[in-house]
Amino acid sequence: MKNKQMLYNAILSAKNKNQKLLAVLLDPDKIVLDEVAVLADKINSSPATHIFVGGSIVEADIIDELIVLLKQKTSLPILLFPGNPSQISSKADAILFLTLLSGRNPDYLIEHQVNAVPILKRTNLEVISTGYILIESGTQTAVERVSKTDPMDRENSDYVVQTAQAGEYIGNKLIYLEAGSGAKNAVPLEMIRKVSKSIQVPVIVGGGIRSKKAIDDAYDSGADLVVIGTAFENDPNFFNFSTHA
Repeated sequence: MKNKQMLYNAILSAKNKNQKLLAVLLDPDKIVLDEVAVLADKINSSPATHIFVGGSIVEADIIDELIVLLKQKTSLPILLFPGNPSQISSKADAILFLTLLSGRNPDYLIEHQVNAVPILKRTNLEVISTGYILIESGTQTAVERVSKTDPMDRENSDYVVQTAQAGEYIGNKLIYLEAGSGAKNAVPLEMIRKVSKSIQVPVIVGGGIRSKKAIDDAYDSGADLVVIGTAFENDPNFFNFSTHA
């Protein structure tokens, strides 16, 4: 699969057809391996189109095993969403090769990426260049603490648009607008709308999305792929939308 960009091309094709995508984000530190089969069944019965695996801090050394178990139970593509190179697993299908565009910490702009290269060269992972933009969400998130960078002002959509455009100019193939795990407030809809209209590449939106309405609102504002993490962690029946507003 290396360099063929199969998964990216599928995301791009979905965008062009206005087919909205949904990813479930699994944090290995919050997963019990004995419960993965049940978890996979929940994901299979949900509208999810992708599984993301990773987190800002992952201490549990179970990523390989987790992905192997998931692959036994689901056919959904599994993409790594790593906080650092230690979270790279050759068992996944692809990796979101993240650059923290919202921060100015060189470790997250280039250092971790450089250190990841020798590891990636030993895998067949599809590498998808992703500009990652952290948006202020009303509470300090793990991304903010770990990266030692401030999120972008949620009231300054124009500067976020400029940042997304810079990411596209640099060559990022995806732009990820993130409020952060457990965010108090999701990315503002008007910000999603402005960013999606200003760039050609697909827009991912995650953080603070806790209901079907919030998912639909993000889609209607221009998100091409929405990520559900904490809401699913807290309630594996999250996608039984009859119980959610």
